Amino acid sequence: MLRTARAEPGTLVLGVDADARGMAEASSRAARALRRGGLPNARFVVAAAESLPAELAGRADRVTVHFPWGSLLRGVLVDDGTVLDGLAMISKPGALLTLLISLDGRDRLPFVDPTDDSSAFTALGQRYHDHGFELAEARHATPADIAASGSSWAKRLGAGRTRRASLLRFRKRLG
Repeated sequence: MLRTARAEPGTLVLGVDADARGMAEASSRAARALRRGGLPNARFVVAAAESLPAELAGRADRVTVHFPWGSLLRGVLVDDGTVLDGLAMISKPGALLTLLISLDGRDRLPFVDPTDDSSAFTALGQRYHDHGFELAEARHATPADIAASGSSWAKRLGAGRTRRASLLRFRKRLG
């Protein structure tokens, strides 16, 4: 998130996490004085994906979810509607939603067969379509994709090394 804010100083970049502690270090770095690397275009919102603030409705040109785990992973893959409703709610028509996901058999998600990505991609495409998104791209993530995410969680997971990772991009339908 900070990498994006630094690369695009004219863009407001929001980090959202249900646990404020997960954003504490990034928030502290962004709040520094400009001369010390502060990022006035970076802001942080404490909220769960299932209950994003209504003030964000239709505001996002891009939404990224990098290496979710726990309830967020379940929400983006086998959603009961609330997570995808939230992502759809904050996305402008035409917005790009990018997911970087790393799964293996231990994740025990009902429709995902880690040996057959095509079935998972097809099922995901339908779920997201039902929430106003069209699948634009689905493929194995490259080491460059993973590195560009800047995700420390990806390193801990071994994404791209000991666990396969997937990159999915969806476009919010117009109107």
